[in-house]
Parts: sequence; C-alpha cells; structure tokens
Amino acid sequence: MSKSMNPPPYNPAAAPPGYGPPPAAPPSYAEASGGVPYNPVTKQPAVIVTSVVPVGPESTHMICPHCRFEIESSTARKPGLIAYLSGFVIFLMGCWCGCCLLPCCIDSCMDVHHTCPNCNAYLGRYSR
Repeated sequence: MSKSMNPPPYNPAAAPPGYGPPPAAPPSYAEASGGVPYNPVTKQPAVIVTSVVPVGPESTHMICPHCRFEIESSTARKPGLIAYLSGFVIFLMGCWCGCCLLPCCIDSCMDVHHTCPNCNAYLGRYSR
C-alpha cells in the first residue's frame, strides 16, 4: 500500500516572505463606523460633505458633526453678556433692589446654546 501524497495545509507563518496573501489594510474610519454609504445612482460610494451651519435663536435642522445623524438641535437659553451689562447699567442707575436682575429673565437678552439631542455634543452659541 502506498501513502497518498497530499501537500500540507497552508501556514502563513511558515511561508517565506513575499509569498501568500497580502496583509490586510486597516479599515477606514467610514468602514469601522458602520460602513461606507453607497449611492445606487452612480454606483460609487457616497460622498458626505458637511459644512458649518450657522445657529440662530431657534433650533436648527442640521447633520451633527460628531455623531453624523440628521437632527434638530436642542436649545437652552442662558444669560449672556448683554444681560449682565444691562443689569449692571440698571444697578448704576439706582435700581439695586432686584430690578437689575430683570434682564436675566428676558429672552431677547439671553444667549442660545445649541446641543445635539442624540450625542449631547455642543454645537454652538447664538449671541445677542
């Protein structure tokens, strides 16, 4: 009886340099983050172009630059420089018994801070 002459299985560690499959390239950011968007019309990977969206006094529809989701920004109103300066001027005019705090309650004196509702990233501020 003769033995069959089967070659040994391929072992990449034992192969001489230059032989065997090429090393795999590390995945790109788009591939690692869930895949490359595909445009079925052009049969090419889609290109996503983002730009800085100016934020205003109301919530803004945009694509979050951090999580890449299409969102309507969340807004929070906080006293800004105008509110504090107005309160200081009112205080100097003699209305020191609490009237100087009124600008901190008026929406038109407030700055508007925009955040992403999905990832809570800070997106920008609208100053008066």
